[in-house]
Amino acid sequence: MKQAMLAETEARRDEIARYLGVNPDCDIDAELERRTVFLADCLLAARKDAYVIGVSGGVDSLVAGRIAQLAVQRLRSSGHVCTLVAARLPYGTQSDEQDARQAMDFIAPGRRLTINIQPAVDALRMALEAAAIEYGGEQAEDFIVGNMKARQRMMALYAIAGAGRGLVVGTDNAAEMLTGFFTKHGDGAADVMPLSGLTKRCVREMAAALGAPSSLVMKTPTADLETLRPLRSDEEALGVTYQEIDDFLEGRPVEQAVAEHLIRLFDASAHKRQPAPTPQAPSARV
Repeated sequence: MKQAMLAETEARRDEIARYLGVNPDCDIDAELERRTVFLADCLLAARKDAYVIGVSGGVDSLVAGRIAQLAVQRLRSSGHVCTLVAARLPYGTQSDEQDARQAMDFIAPGRRLTINIQPAVDALRMALEAAAIEYGGEQAEDFIVGNMKARQRMMALYAIAGAGRGLVVGTDNAAEMLTGFFTKHGDGAADVMPLSGLTKRCVREMAAALGAPSSLVMKTPTADLETLRPLRSDEEALGVTYQEIDDFLEGRPVEQAVAEHLIRLFDASAHKRQPAPTPQAPSARV
């Protein structure tokens, strides 16, 4: 019975890794080149003039932003007029603002913006309170408002892209896609996803290969959306480490309890990875 359960778990893990496009043998230099070419090709195919990305100070936006800038530079060298617009989108005062500034300097975009999303988020929150919306507790409200912040950031990025004939660059990777650790229609919404299929381990190795500061490469990942628990680490929220997530995706040994936990997270977040179901195309699960 135990062997059958282990075999079933391994088969499901392999199925999930294939679905997410994870390559356990990540050639960093080859992937950097492939994803730079991908971004250059996408901008040309869409006949757009800019990429737009939100820079948080984390390693994912750092790598996605730098690759986007390299793609823009490549296009400009061949005569295509285009640019990268990088925006910091703090909610009031950002706790790790220095990291975000350092990341922005490393990405070196053509244009830098800082847009405070707090007035917009707070206005919506007040309107919801006036409509007597009940959240079911202080922590539930804090979580929902955190998602409002993520969606407001994406609204700002799409407004910038609309004004500048641009495409929005997403920053989600395979580890986040596996666990559903992203906001639906927030950071999960974008025009291009250059980090798709990459484990957090690979993203960090790419950052190092690009020459990013080590403090940003190895920074503890945090969504930092909750006011009651500021800078709460992703790993604490998920109940599992990124090393365990990456090992699972790459087919390396993990504890059975860890594998089962990750499969549950994947199944519970299926709706985030799929288009809205319709009568013509019902939702499908992996």
